[in-house]
Amino acid sequence: MKNSLRAFVLHLVALALLVTAPLATVRAAIVSTESAIAMSEQVDLLAEVTSALAREDVRKQLVELGVEPQQALERINGLTPAELAALDGQLDQLPAGGSLLAVLGVLLVVLIVLDLVGVTNVFSKI
Repeated sequence: MKNSLRAFVLHLVALALLVTAPLATVRAAIVSTESAIAMSEQVDLLAEVTSALAREDVRKQLVELGVEPQQALERINGLTPAELAALDGQLDQLPAGGSLLAVLGVLLVVLIVLDLVGVTNVFSKI
């Protein structure tokens, strides 16, 4: 009796799992050369911006402004490709080892873009 009840419950649980398990659909598509290049460029841009964020002077300035470096990295990872390109274009125009004002300018632009997108609300507190 005990074995038959155990077998019945086992079959019932297995059936319930089969019926309620989510079914995933898989879609395959051809990736064009242009979209593959665009994805590659986006990864390169993201790497350049995150490497700029990894610099000690930039991290120190972020902390002084009240932004945690990890939080800034998460915000940068959430940027669209167009925003990343604009940010990277501004980083390329800055002089190497730029001044404190240049770092503050880039940081201000990043915060403005993130505030406009709705990711942060830094300027609503002002």
